[in-house]
Amino acid sequence: MCDMIYTSNPVLADCPPIKEEQDINRQSDKITAIYCRLSRDDELTGDSNSIVNQKAILNRYAKEQGFKNIQFFVDDGYSGANFNRPDWQRMIELVENDKVGIILAKDMSRIGRNYLEVGIYTEMLFPEHNVRFIAVNSGVDSANQQDNDFTPFLNIINEFYVKDSSKKVRAVMRQKGEAGEYLTTNPPYGYMKDPDNPKKHWIVDDEAAAVVRQIFAWCMEGYGPSQIAKKLKDAKVECPTVHWMKLGRNAPAKTPDDPYGWVPDTVSGILEKQEYLGHTVNFKTRRLSYKSKKKLETPPNQWKIFENTHEAIIDKIPLTVCRNFARTNADLPKQAKPICSPVSLAVPIAVRNCTTAPARVLKPDKTTSFAPPPASVAKMCAKHISSVRSC
Repeated sequence: MCDMIYTSNPVLADCPPIKEEQDINRQSDKITAIYCRLSRDDELTGDSNSIVNQKAILNRYAKEQGFKNIQFFVDDGYSGANFNRPDWQRMIELVENDKVGIILAKDMSRIGRNYLEVGIYTEMLFPEHNVRFIAVNSGVDSANQQDNDFTPFLNIINEFYVKDSSKKVRAVMRQKGEAGEYLTTNPPYGYMKDPDNPKKHWIVDDEAAAVVRQIFAWCMEGYGPSQIAKKLKDAKVECPTVHWMKLGRNAPAKTPDDPYGWVPDTVSGILEKQEYLGHTVNFKTRRLSYKSKKKLETPPNQWKIFENTHEAIIDKIPLTVCRNFARTNADLPKQAKPICSPVSLAVPIAVRNCTTAPARVLKPDKTTSFAPPPASVAKMCAKHISSVRSC
């Protein structure tokens, strides 16, 4: 029996790897991104959507499929209605830099609930950067085109869920606002939540209230918002954000570089608040859509005002005068002299001492529409700002 001799094919031996093998090798160097998201509304549905549960399901799936270089991206407490989420943005940056090969999510709703934006990512961005997208429980896998035919309908259903939830939340907020309950998460500067009834009652924050009274006193003397802001900064009075952070309260802004960095807009906002009269003022702002975070001002005739719901910090006359002044956001001439002689400022603000000198009558400045207050009001100092009496 003769031996079988096999000869190699020189053409096949020198043939480069096929395209699929190149793609697999290139894909192995990329990240398998596991994305998890949980909003406050999702928490109400139980543990099935919890971050821990999402991680466990997706990590197990990734290992079963042999996916490598696993990295987790987690946005806990973020709504699916918008995509301004820290870890989502971080993951998308890696996608745009071609560092991600596969993205895993528990279902389509974890990616988002805005069907137009979800479609931009899943139908355009991911394919452009050769990213395979898998939504495990939704049965979506971009590697199988047949699985994707129903995906747009899933996105529409997910958005409908957000729209329906938004309508329910608005209805509840409208009902609370009509009943005179506070609609703001945090009280304005000068107040704090009552520890015995944090959701329905405010109490005076003595330290901040002293600053508020001083601001109104300066305004009644003829100082404008920018001048008052400068005086507070010079006196090293901490701005509201820093004060709130010291109290352990969530502040709406990041910690400023300058803890005494008062700005005219902050002063103007304080001078316009009717809450300092002890009133609850609801429906001052609104949003056009649940998709938009931009707040629009509501006309004052549409506000709901409930009087004497908490302790007042100032009286009505100073507020009326200062609100008109603050809206011009203009200052009187710098040479204008104060009514009361100032003493050194500290926190809490020291009381200004009255003099026997006649009170200066405020005159309108040519550049503003500011009308002078009554003579009795023009004589007030910081000590008497909360009770209309002459010095």
